[in-house]
Amino acid sequence: MTQLFQQQQLKVTNSLSGKKEVFVPLKEGYVGMYVCGPTVYSNVHLGNCRTFMSFDMIFRYLKHLGYKVRYVRNITDAGHLENDADDGEDKIAKKAKLEQLEPMEVVQRYTVDFHETLQKFNLLPPSIEPTATGHIIEQIEIIQKIIAQGYAYEKNGSVYFDVIKFNASHDYGKLSGRKLEDMIASTRELTAQEEKKNPQDFALWKKAEPQHIMRWPSPWGDGFPGWHLECTAMSTKYLGEQFDIHGGGMDLKFPHHECEIAQAEACNTTSPVNYWLHANMLTLNGKKMSKSTGNNIYPAEIFSGENTILSKPFSPSVVRFFMMQAHYTSILDLSDSALQASEKGYHKLMEGLKSLDSLDTSNTSDFDVATWKQQCYTAMNDDFNTPVLIAHLFEAVRQINLINDGKATITQEHKQELQDTLSTFVFLVLGLTAPSGENGASETLEGVLRLLIDLRNKARVNKDFVTSDKIRDELIAMGIQLKDSKEGTTFTIN
Repeated sequence: MTQLFQQQQLKVTNSLSGKKEVFVPLKEGYVGMYVCGPTVYSNVHLGNCRTFMSFDMIFRYLKHLGYKVRYVRNITDAGHLENDADDGEDKIAKKAKLEQLEPMEVVQRYTVDFHETLQKFNLLPPSIEPTATGHIIEQIEIIQKIIAQGYAYEKNGSVYFDVIKFNASHDYGKLSGRKLEDMIASTRELTAQEEKKNPQDFALWKKAEPQHIMRWPSPWGDGFPGWHLECTAMSTKYLGEQFDIHGGGMDLKFPHHECEIAQAEACNTTSPVNYWLHANMLTLNGKKMSKSTGNNIYPAEIFSGENTILSKPFSPSVVRFFMMQAHYTSILDLSDSALQASEKGYHKLMEGLKSLDSLDTSNTSDFDVATWKQQCYTAMNDDFNTPVLIAHLFEAVRQINLINDGKATITQEHKQELQDTLSTFVFLVLGLTAPSGENGASETLEGVLRLLIDLRNKARVNKDFVTSDKIRDELIAMGIQLKDSKEGTTFTIN
């Protein structure tokens, strides 16, 4: 049986080359994809949600094309220090001290929050979700291999990767476009107390000081793994020494992903990943999101409306639709006006899908569904271009409205193809969900609106036009539009 991936040529923007490349997996029909997951020491950040949502969309489209995808997304539950210079406390251990909890209580609490939040956004679970603490043995084995290859050294119970020695025969910095010479020139000198040979070196294993809670035995003494090492261990264990796609946020390109490449090449003498994909950041009201400045909002605060930034609550599907309206590699700015515009667009799309069910058919079609359908695939094949796809979806809604108004025609066969294609791209690929009630209303609100419509209809029958007009005008002021037809009165929420 011919699969869609054999008919559709997918291109992706590879961060390693900086170019758009035709996607060819290592094994035909199979895709191995690894995405850096969260460090679970706090509630999941909305910017992180955008990254995971972007790769959920990519996962969905690859599956739709017929690929068998093994999607691995890790949980970092140890080893992530406060800064990239291998200094500071472990983020989870620090939170555990603050809240007087066992570190694994912190991990459990925020892992649950992570899963619940992503579920609200309708993300599919990955194929495998490994944890850093569950792969300590694998990490120790990799360190031993890197030491044997001569690219790491032990000092006072810690092990460091020798970047300068590695760079003599490899290209450290090829992913981020940085030159080691420039990095050396811009870094401070090491002090006598520091263990590293060079400031650029990074920790593969850190010695645990007596007060450090999270610790494991190793050939070099009690300690904990380096943050970069965890992903190398988990990705290669489940996807092999070489795999197809590695994803993550743009902020991870350096040093995290750069170090991953160096570790894998030093250990396995091969470049680990064929296609590096990076999702861009989310800003809030034109500024970087930051807890310290207060320019920050959590998903739960958007859904509940309990925040000082937005004028009203927004549903997870509206937020997801908002995210999909920008290309995953573009910076996206969240604001009240942007979410309100997305809410209108989302309901317009859902209304179009709903009215498609009752669309009258004809012997002829004015809408070339086959060409439109391929335009949808062409958009997604162009590095998962969801904004262009959404533009095509709205073109279909425009055609549906024309047919509904008797200004265009469609055959039963084309109507079915349009229905199937719209459902595929809206629900399966973009991962949107239909509103819980009619046109975005909750069941309670829908019941209230039905009651008001009945009261208005009775007022009209009794020729009480003052009351009927008042109900209609008050609802319009609230963004609820009534539409009278011979079948009855319907409503849409703008």
